[in-house]
Amino acid sequence: MPYIKVYIHYVWSTKNRYPYLSTLAIRKKVWMHICENAKEKGIYIDIIGGYSDHCHCLVSLGADQTLKDIAQLIKGESSFWINKQKICGDKFYWQNDYFAASVSESISRCYKKIY
Repeated sequence: MPYIKVYIHYVWSTKNRYPYLSTLAIRKKVWMHICENAKEKGIYIDIIGGYSDHCHCLVSLGADQTLKDIAQLIKGESSFWINKQKICGDKFYWQNDYFAASVSESISRCYKKIY
């Protein structure tokens, strides 16, 4: 079994940067759900946070995972769940695109748990 340590910092926004995640309570609920769902799918989110119009995730990438698959699984399922739970009142959307950059293991230790 390979030993891999690849940390990816993802950032994505809500559609048109609309502040759907307007309160800390909403954000905590969404971040916790994203982490729980990711864990069920074998995605390891080390840290998650953000603000009313965007999300940051530090993910430990697995050997068989791709940047695209991780982003699709997290964003797609979370927007479905947010809408199903009617957390935002309005129909919720993430933007189509995302930002992803690799970070070193030493830098990843500097990140602080946000939720």
